[in-house]
Amino acid sequence: MGRRRPKQRSLFVETERMAGAPRHRFYDALNQVLDEAGFDAHVETLCELAFEPRSQGGRPSLAPGVYFRMLLLGYFEGIESERGICWRCEDSLSLKRFLGFEPHESTPDHSTLSRMRTRLPESTYVEVFRFVMRVLNERGLLRGQVAGVDATYLRADASMKTIVRKGSGEGYKGYLRRLAKESGIENPTEEELRRFDRNREGKKTSNEEWASPTDSDAEIVRLKDGRTRLGYKAEHVVDMETGALLAVDVMAATTSDPSSIETSLKLAEQNLERTIARDDDDDDSDEPPSSKSSGSIREVVADKGYHKASTIRSLEEKRIRTYIPERLQHGKRRWQKHGGRKTAEAVYRNRERVKRPKGKELQRRRGELIERSFAHICETGDHRRTRLRGEDNVRKRYLIQCAGFNLSILMRELLGAGTPRQVVDLAKALWGAAATLADHVVCALVALMAAVVATSAAMIRHGRSYLPPSLTPPDSPGSLLGFSTGC
Repeated sequence: MGRRRPKQRSLFVETERMAGAPRHRFYDALNQVLDEAGFDAHVETLCELAFEPRSQGGRPSLAPGVYFRMLLLGYFEGIESERGICWRCEDSLSLKRFLGFEPHESTPDHSTLSRMRTRLPESTYVEVFRFVMRVLNERGLLRGQVAGVDATYLRADASMKTIVRKGSGEGYKGYLRRLAKESGIENPTEEELRRFDRNREGKKTSNEEWASPTDSDAEIVRLKDGRTRLGYKAEHVVDMETGALLAVDVMAATTSDPSSIETSLKLAEQNLERTIARDDDDDDSDEPPSSKSSGSIREVVADKGYHKASTIRSLEEKRIRTYIPERLQHGKRRWQKHGGRKTAEAVYRNRERVKRPKGKELQRRRGELIERSFAHICETGDHRRTRLRGEDNVRKRYLIQCAGFNLSILMRELLGAGTPRQVVDLAKALWGAAATLADHVVCALVALMAAVVATSAAMIRHGRSYLPPSLTPPDSPGSLLGFSTGC
């Protein structure tokens, strides 16, 4: 297994290989944070079991610290594909410096990243995510008492045009041609097939009948606008006080929200327990314990899609207060089907909590924080459409994306900007403010000088001059100042 070590500086460097760009403030600060936390030694220990001992010989592989740094760059640079990450690292001197490569050295290619992803188990990625949580907890950016839960859709790297019927293997286009022929349309064109598919009655593409041959784990999901896509479901558990991600999971697209919320909260509890246990073992600082996480989720906030009577009762039995709005109900509920009196009382208590000012404020903040995490990871981080196939591969990559999001919260506390683009925008704003201030100062000085000249001219016009000899006009003040004295 490769290890990331400090490199000996070269005595001679060719002129064309000399670095010509300044250091990047964001990546220098991020590297300092990772080095102080012992990131490289930690991930190397995690990955030892996935590689043969050095005594067996062979060429050392890519250092795990470099590999995970490259995946983090995918989030910060907004690049999803492994090919794009490798091209960007090879092209940028600042990113080479961040990875620990000299300007004349070549960065790893996409095949190296693919082999590392295949070799490392999913548990390694989970531990990297927990490592970042420990860094946040050490900085006082983790509470873990009030959690917000929500899910979003991830588009799979597979097209609906490629789906086939289970059992027969018939493609979707062939299926449409057969239906069109049965309805009297002989040899339809592509446009006629699209029109026929759009207007036909009883249109249904279910996961029970259809599957993708390129990504068997992806499932057909209907979007809010009525379109159908192949994809996955990503669920976030967010710290409602700091906005940090406590747990993330990637699952089948058809998984219902009430059935997944308890699993996600359990995963968040495990992450918090592991984080706090490790911090307690290594903590020798004088930081007050109140600034760190307590490791126990006491309240959970979600939208109405997560409302289910049995789920609310189960969470209450675990001493977790819920703030989940109810869906519109038609008629009276028959509580005997949902667990009887205890379930009804739990639902009523949840209803009262939602109506209170605290519940309304938590709902507002939940929408703000969770939607922000989706926007940064899926849109800014370019992970709305996955470039990997298979649920395990998608989950591995998504965990590192979310770890990058948590690191951006820390960088925002340190630099005032969470991404390299925000650092550039902040610098532009500061330069713009400085330029505007300079313009205002110059304008003020010009106005002041104009006022002095006008006042002096008025004094001269009335036969009184209080100007110093050096500023007193010679013979014809009117000609110099551009007006007549009236004499």
